[in-house]
Formats: sequence, structure tokens, C-alpha cells
Amino acid sequence: MIPAWPVRALGCVVVDSRSSNDFLDLVVDLDGTLIATDLLWESAFQLLKKNMLYVFLLPIWLLKGKANLKHQISLRVTIDPATLPYRQEFIDYLRQQHGQGRRLVLATGSARSFADNIAAHLGIFDVVYATDRNRNLTVQKTAFLLEIFDNVKFAYAGNSRTDVPVFNAAGEAIVVAPDRAARKWQRAHSARLFEAPKTTFMMFLKMLRVHQWMKNTLIFVPATLDHRLLEWQVILNSALAFFAFSAAASAIYIINDLFDLPLDRQHVRKKNRAFASGAFSIRFGLLVSILLISIAGLLASQLHWTFGAVLIGYLIATTAYSVSLKRMLLIDVFTLAGLYTLRILAGAAANQTEGSFWLLAFSSFFFFSLALVKRYVELQNSMVEDNNRIAGRGYRRADREVIAQCGIASAFAAALVLALYVDSDAVVSLYAYPWMIWPLCPIVLYLNIRIWILAFRGEMHDDPVVFIISDWRSQVVIAIGAVLLLYGGMRS
Repeated sequence: MIPAWPVRALGCVVVDSRSSNDFLDLVVDLDGTLIATDLLWESAFQLLKKNMLYVFLLPIWLLKGKANLKHQISLRVTIDPATLPYRQEFIDYLRQQHGQGRRLVLATGSARSFADNIAAHLGIFDVVYATDRNRNLTVQKTAFLLEIFDNVKFAYAGNSRTDVPVFNAAGEAIVVAPDRAARKWQRAHSARLFEAPKTTFMMFLKMLRVHQWMKNTLIFVPATLDHRLLEWQVILNSALAFFAFSAAASAIYIINDLFDLPLDRQHVRKKNRAFASGAFSIRFGLLVSILLISIAGLLASQLHWTFGAVLIGYLIATTAYSVSLKRMLLIDVFTLAGLYTLRILAGAAANQTEGSFWLLAFSSFFFFSLALVKRYVELQNSMVEDNNRIAGRGYRRADREVIAQCGIASAFAAALVLALYVDSDAVVSLYAYPWMIWPLCPIVLYLNIRIWILAFRGEMHDDPVVFIISDWRSQVVIAIGAVLLLYGGMRS
């Protein structure tokens, strides 16, 4: 039995003692091992969400060392340990070891305040060693642990390339959710392994929100209404624009998810998203996002420069929405409606067709109504008190009635704009049988009002556009509308 000895843990002295059982003390890494995320990246995004101007301070803090960077962020950001994505199988193992009297030590390169809060939440660690403003434990962990344990063997649980030197120094190694280097070490030494849940291609597609790409079919609308969709060059330009917008949209969805991690983990469905659940790392998400932006830029370069300008405007607007606008009362829904209208403008810019006032007016009212449905459903599903704001939004549950009134009024306004368009000279010049366009007015009302009725019943998906795409009744009436447009525009 080894007697108690004083241990200096990054500037604070604690009394340390070995347990009386035969186990080696088990030292546990935090990021990627105990939890399926990286607290430095996560806290940096939370800091930027509070104020984007911190982006100018981050490199200044980094100039004084990564330890200082972590410390400065931790002074300004709070991490809720109850919502983090823990490696549950490994946690169960640690609880079993703790119950048998084994001494558990948390040793992490994350900031001390984060590590202390997590250790307090779990209640199984005897000692916590972490990074402070002067020492980055990530790169100094091996030497630090050898000094602390003073040549007494210890066990170590880690997951990454930076943990390999510690594995080599430890008397026993446990490899958890390993990266390529850690997995290679584990196989060479037959160490105990805790695998991460397998990621699938379907999870990757969900991360990209491929189903949301259907929104970008709005790019084809200007060419369709201009009766040019059958032209080969128009088809090619519209397809390039579609995939450019889809790549850009997926990149922004990823960035939005990284900013919304704490909120998503409190949501019934969103907690299962790729980054909130820890299925994919934040660093991986950033790399994919950069690649997607590059693809979008490459595709945009093949089209007229005005399309690129619209795409840049879309990226700026969606980023602003993710960072701050989504928390502003009404500004958020106006922004959402505007983003749909931008897609229509992008389709016009890709083929250098003249934008239609009627089309832009209709889309503004129609998508404003759908954006309000989305907020109404969020308020309906929220568990907060009527006079309290829901998390991450500028709304209260008491706002549901006025939101519904505005949304239904906007739906009727969209139908009214369409009716005025059908009776305009533009229709006479474009359509051989203008009377066949009239049924589009009740079709639009049916789509919109039915969504509102389902929302009132509590049967609406939180994204009404996705609902329209997947609902067979909506698909039938949209198909009928498309046929009417097609035959109405045919010339004898």
C-alpha cells in the first residue's frame, strides 16, 4: 500500500492517496474519451455566438499560448455538464470501477473550470488535473503524470494520437473511440478497447441535410415560368446553380449546428443530430463545411457573376441568421422568408432572366407564412411558462396567437398576389390558356391553410417545407398545379 503524498495539480496542492485495492490508479482523458466532443472547439463556438467580435481576440490570446487561449475562453463561457454527449458504455465501466474502490483521476487538456464542473457532475473522480493559463496539459501530460506518480505505475484511458505517448508510459492502457493512430497502437498492444458507435453514410447525409436540398428547386422556378426550362443551356445553368446552393446550404447547416450545440442537446429530436450526439467531431464538420464552400464557389464560377453575388449574399444572410438573427423577434422569420426569395433570384441570375415582381411578391408572403408556422410549432412544443422566452429565440409561448394570425393572413396575401397576377397582362402574353392558371389560387390556399390546421392540432413537423415535400397530399396538389401551368402555357 502506497502512503498519501502531496500532489501539485497545476498550481493547487491537493492530498492524494492510493486506494487499498490491487488496481492501478486509472487516469482518464476527457475530450474524445469521456465525452464525444472537444470542449475547446465547442466553447470557442459558444464564445463567438455570444459576440462575433471575439474572433479578433482569439488569435491574440493564442499568441500567448494555447493554454492562455483555453483559459480566456473558459472565463467567458459556461459548459453545462448535464447535456454533454458522454461515452455511456465507458462511463458505466468507470462507475463499476469506482464502486469497487478504484481510484479515478481526470487528466485533461481542457480548461480547469470545465473539467471541475464535469467531475462534480459525474461524482466518480478523486482528483482532477487540467489546463490553466500557464500550462497546456494536452502536450505536457506524459511528463506531468510521470512526475505526479513518481515512477508508480498507473493506468490510462485515452483516444487520440496525443495520447499515444501516455499509453507508452502507462502500466495499463484503455483505448476509447480511437482515432487512426490510437487504433493502430491498440492493435499492436492488444489493449482494452471501447468502440464508438458506428457512423453510417445515412448519418453523413443527415449531417448535410440533403433532404433540405429540395428547397433549392426554387432556382428552377424563374426559368419554368419564363417557359425556357427545356433549353439545354438553361437546364445546365440551373443545375449548376442548384448544386452550388445545395453545397453552400449544407455548409451553413453544419456551421449552424456547431453554434447550436447546447440548444440542440436540450431538444427532443435535435439532440440526436450528428454533432450534438457526438457522432461526428466538430473538426470534421469544419473540414466538410470548408470543402462544401469550395465546391459552391467552383460551381458559381461557371455562371454569370450576378449569381455569385446572390450566393455570397445568401451565405452572409444565413451566417448572420445562425449567429444572431434567429434570436431576434420577427427579424428571424423575415430573414427565413428572404432566404427563400434569394433562391428565386439566384435562378434568375443563373440564366440572366428578368426577375418577376409578381413572383417575388408571392414568394415573400408564401414563405413568410411558412416561417411563422415553424415558430408557432416551436412555441407549441415548448415547455416554458407563457411569459418566458423559449431557448435561443425571441418569442414567448404567449405569442402563439398573434403569430398564427399573422401567418394565416400572410397565406391569404400570397393567394391574393397570385390572383392579381393571373388577371394581369403578363399572363395573357405568356399563357395560351390563362383560365387554366386560376386553380393555382385555391391550391396555394389549400397547401398553406392545411399546414396551419395541422399545426393547431399539434400534428405538424417543425419544418413545414420538409412536411410539404414528404406529404403525399401536398405532392398531389403540387403535381396538379404543375400540369395546369404546363398545359396553360402550351401554344396551339
